[in-house]
Amino acid sequence: MPHAPKRCQPVCAPLQSASLLAQQAAVHNRHTLSYLLLTLTALFWSGNYVVARATHAAIAPMTLSFVRWSIALAVLAPFAAGRAWRQRERYRQHGWRILVLAVIGIAGFNSLVYAGLQYTTATNGVLLNSFIPILIVLIGWLFMRQPLGGLQLLGIAASFCGVVLIVSHAELATLLHLSFNHGDMLIFVAVVCWAVYTVLLRGLPADIDRLGLLTLLVAIGWLVLCIPFALELAAGRYTAINLPNTLAFLYVGLFPSVLAYWFYNKGVADVGPARAGTFIHLMPAFGSVLAMLFLGETFHLYHVLGIALIFTGIGLSSRH
Repeated sequence: MPHAPKRCQPVCAPLQSASLLAQQAAVHNRHTLSYLLLTLTALFWSGNYVVARATHAAIAPMTLSFVRWSIALAVLAPFAAGRAWRQRERYRQHGWRILVLAVIGIAGFNSLVYAGLQYTTATNGVLLNSFIPILIVLIGWLFMRQPLGGLQLLGIAASFCGVVLIVSHAELATLLHLSFNHGDMLIFVAVVCWAVYTVLLRGLPADIDRLGLLTLLVAIGWLVLCIPFALELAAGRYTAINLPNTLAFLYVGLFPSVLAYWFYNKGVADVGPARAGTFIHLMPAFGSVLAMLFLGETFHLYHVLGIALIFTGIGLSSRH
């Protein structure tokens, strides 16, 4: 007769418990690192607004956008160009979607933000950025037939009121005469572009290499930016090459472009897209503090009320 399998001795239990605890500790450490990287992502993106506002008189907006993505492309290409080339057939299958993503997500969004920051504050810019999650829900409902409940509708209304409060500076006369700040409106259009970009991005297959895709999007967006950059130069808007401007170029080309995207992708892989996406809501806090520290901007009561309404809307729209 075959021998019955031996039962695990009592000494095995502590070993199994220790192994389980070690695995849990490793997961905890990885998640902690991801949360730190996602926090830095929000910080870097907020700094992008502050740097653009701080240099709005010295650096023309199209020049800032063009040089930013030139630096990002130079950094990304050596690492990801091969990946993009190997998946060229997959990209060709979704050519029109990728083209639209590059135009509105790389060229359009950043150029509109930089143009808007010529006329409005960095604080307003990052606060308006918080409206993105609500717009994603609304666009998904209108064009992708995603379900939209009563709480989501209430959330959209609350966030919309928050945005109106911010761009109107809580002045009834501004609302009555529809005299919104030109820069606020440009940034709001940029926010709409990013929301559409996010919705369209969801339609790409999961097996497409994301780093290669990012490099391809940056390359196409860079080519598109050549036109407004050339027109800006033709109009006589030249940017001096000096130390402050060079430091600004290096920051926007490395931190909010390459590092922030890299950190964000790692965070999504470790903790999931839903949890990682919530870190974008740190931008109003970071942006307002950075604007006060480096630009001398004042934080008003309408900013607080606008933040409260936007976050209330986000919370309501995120509930099932």
